[in-house]
Amino acid sequence: MTHATGTTTDFETLREHAVRLRREGLSRRLIRERLGIHNNDVLNRLLEGEPPPDWTRRPNAKDGLRDRARELRLRGWTYDRIQAELGCSKSSISLWVRDLPKPERRDPSEQARLAASKRWEHESAVRESARQRTKEAARRDVGPLTGRELFLTGVALYWAEGTKDKPHARRETVTFVNSDPGMIQVFLAWLDLLGVDRDRLRFGLLIHESANVEGAERYWADLTGAPRSAFYRTTLKKHNPKTVRKNVGEGYRGCLVIKVRRSADLYRRIEGAWYGIVGAALGTDSANRT
Repeated sequence: MTHATGTTTDFETLREHAVRLRREGLSRRLIRERLGIHNNDVLNRLLEGEPPPDWTRRPNAKDGLRDRARELRLRGWTYDRIQAELGCSKSSISLWVRDLPKPERRDPSEQARLAASKRWEHESAVRESARQRTKEAARRDVGPLTGRELFLTGVALYWAEGTKDKPHARRETVTFVNSDPGMIQVFLAWLDLLGVDRDRLRFGLLIHESANVEGAERYWADLTGAPRSAFYRTTLKKHNPKTVRKNVGEGYRGCLVIKVRRSADLYRRIEGAWYGIVGAALGTDSANRT
């Protein structure tokens, strides 16, 4: 059928029909057929300002970027920041967000701070990646340990972290204290190398009373594989409210104490071996200090 469009009343009535059909999801071709309109200029005027239904839009690879750009703009980001974040052109950003309100202009010092923060985030990620590559390369360089290498490592480890005998206070017992799980595992492997029976080992925990004591006890029991009967009663360190502790959080599990019973002869061997290492390193005959 044919509609007259010569008067304002006829045009507005026709526009209402056209907009209603458009909002129902009809295409331009179907609207033309329904309303009997064959002039594209007239149809354009009737549908002016009315967006097409979603189903008529072709999928666009940039739709995700567009949505992200609009989200960032609503959070107050500038074109420069959005471009740096998404890697798209400013012209595209401008087109996508032109209907959104402009963010409040920031103080230049704040702009500089935000830019510096962005650069630091990038540089920090690069440095962390390099740090991890260096550590991994060093780990691979170690390779498997021979029995001799493990023996010398254990001696040095004990002399750094174990209790020592003094001329004025004889303590020829092997007692090792550390909070690092790796140190504990290497020390236990070293004792195994020396043929020390695990039944001769006793364990104790030193930990702040404000920590997760039960969780720490379970952790060390699992790590060492020792029965709970091999553990002494946990020693709790009193918390001083005036002290700001750094060893807090889930990673804090106190210090584990490993004591070897009937270990006087083992201690003497450790001390002698240590001074053997010192003498070999210095190229001299280093006598046992006691």
